[in-house]
Amino acid sequence: MLRKAEDAKRGGHDAWAVQSTGEKVAVALVLNRADWLMEQGYTIAEAIERCGSGWVAMIPQVARQFVDQE
Repeated sequence: MLRKAEDAKRGGHDAWAVQSTGEKVAVALVLNRADWLMEQGYTIAEAIERCGSGWVAMIPQVARQFVDQE
């Protein structure tokens, strides 16, 4: 997930757009991109549900790692 978030941050929307739907939703949450979620037709609550409990549990840690690397 960290690598996918890095790819999207570096490559912007175009890099994010080629990811799978699940990856897009998780990465948008990691990057705090509600606009990308809306583009996919997801609210934040729906995105959390779509990710599932396993990925949702990882999102805060990945987001912190992502910020620490910048």
